[in-house]
Amino acid sequence: MELRTLRYFVAVAEELHFGRAATRLHMSQPPLSRAIKQLEADFGALLFARSAAGVRLTPAGTVLLDEARALLDHADRVRLRVSAAAGVAAITVGILGDGTDPAALRLAAAYRRRHPGIDIRVRDTDLTDPTCGLRNGLVDVALTRAPFDESALTVRELRADPVGVVLRADDPLARHDRLRLADLNDRRWFQFPQGTDPLWQSYWNGGISREGPVVRTVQECVQAVLWNGTVGLAPLGDHLHAEQLAVVPLIDMAPSRVVAVWNKGDVNPLIRSFIETATAAHRG
Repeated sequence: MELRTLRYFVAVAEELHFGRAATRLHMSQPPLSRAIKQLEADFGALLFARSAAGVRLTPAGTVLLDEARALLDHADRVRLRVSAAAGVAAITVGILGDGTDPAALRLAAAYRRRHPGIDIRVRDTDLTDPTCGLRNGLVDVALTRAPFDESALTVRELRADPVGVVLRADDPLARHDRLRLADLNDRRWFQFPQGTDPLWQSYWNGGISREGPVVRTVQECVQAVLWNGTVGLAPLGDHLHAEQLAVVPLIDMAPSRVVAVWNKGDVNPLIRSFIETATAAHRG
């Protein structure tokens, strides 16, 4: 019985769906099904009851889920203790956006409680790189927003936020309760520097090519709105502290997805723990 197979089992047990578990594990469904059947053969017991209504744990599967989680947690602690003894127990987290988001604050507190002895380094990044330096090896994991090029990366969605348009408070459109993207077609939109991920740029331009001032930071976006009347977009609930600004919901704009992202194939247990803690923090 390998730890990898136990991780497969836990994924299926938590998702109660082989397809979703395979997606979560970044593998196809047939080898996942074969691994679970082999595990059942090894134990001599059915772990899942399969029917047209779906998948559910059997009593044996319920017991194994508790034991598997405990074994995997212990394995991660062993890796961390060995890493600490070798002087390599550290993780660098990239953060894009508002680090005072309540979920991000819960994540920071919970992760510190879970790993009190490691060195947690934080790298704040501007809007020009939605992966927060992950591709350049500057961080181990990033808490950011999609969309962006996900090739060679693993992405876990944590939350989806509705988006609004940021306007000067004296802008005529600021009196509206809601707006559509077409209402903003004659406006200038902020742009990111040349070379920025095109999927990222396109999203924050409402999906079409726009013109406007080049910005790198959230504060520069705010100033572009205040000084130039530029259209800015922001997730509803973001903390834009300026009395001269108004945020009006956009009813036809796709939500902004908060995600955790790391390099595909990276099995660092500190990253795995970060993802688990982030998922829990954004649920509650």
